[in-house]
Amino acid sequence: MITVLTGASAGIGAAVALDLAKQAHQLVLVGRTPARLEAVADRVAAVTGTAPATFQADFAVLADVRKLADELLARYERIDVLVNNAGVMTTRRERTADGHELMMQVNHLAPFLLTNLLLDRLKESSARIVTTSSRAARTGRIDPADLSRDRRRWSGWLQYGDTKQAGALFTVGLAERGLAATSLHPGVLDTGFAPGTLFMKFLTVVPGMAEPPEAGARRIVHLVTQPDGVDHPGRFFVKNAPAAVPRTMTDPALAEALWKAGQTACHL
Repeated sequence: MITVLTGASAGIGAAVALDLAKQAHQLVLVGRTPARLEAVADRVAAVTGTAPATFQADFAVLADVRKLADELLARYERIDVLVNNAGVMTTRRERTADGHELMMQVNHLAPFLLTNLLLDRLKESSARIVTTSSRAARTGRIDPADLSRDRRRWSGWLQYGDTKQAGALFTVGLAERGLAATSLHPGVLDTGFAPGTLFMKFLTVVPGMAEPPEAGARRIVHLVTQPDGVDHPGRFFVKNAPAAVPRTMTDPALAEALWKAGQTACHL
């Protein structure tokens, strides 16, 4: 199985890489920081005896995403799994050079662009697409006409919820197009996510509130390797089971409006 894994250089992504390496997947690791990415590749090589392919890409730069897609298409005649795992959370309002709010670009627009650029290859391979979302998606109130929250009250956590709602709706859109796509809440994990926020500090210092990254990795690996990843297209998973979620995470019309907004934002 040729498996492309984004956000592979640390945290949950690194744990997913090691788990899939033990299951003989041919890994293609994508990360932003070369040194950290190579460190994970070395750990994978210690398991498999063979160094995995690595590709550096900063999802805050859409040109990097396009370059990555070109390189993957040139190198791999098939892609069996795409795990859209790269993500960021910040309470600061930041804008990328592409003109988008940082979290919306990294968490949604960049994986939307990458997946679309690989879409024909993924269809040919009957690939699985797994997107790391969050229970924060339940709080999302996304406006396809205002993805960067320029015309609405700014809050880092509200925007983060919008981006994770976008991941769930993107999964719905992919399923509508015939792909085996799922999304999930990996759990509340102690990965260094959202550093500096009081909420995450609280969760990581109170015993039993946060799980290790390996727990979330196992939930991603479940959708990569088990029938659930094919049998429930478009569904959002919590603890390895399809979950009941608000209409805002499943509405096909909203998913289609978001898809069109993504095409415009990414110049597709």
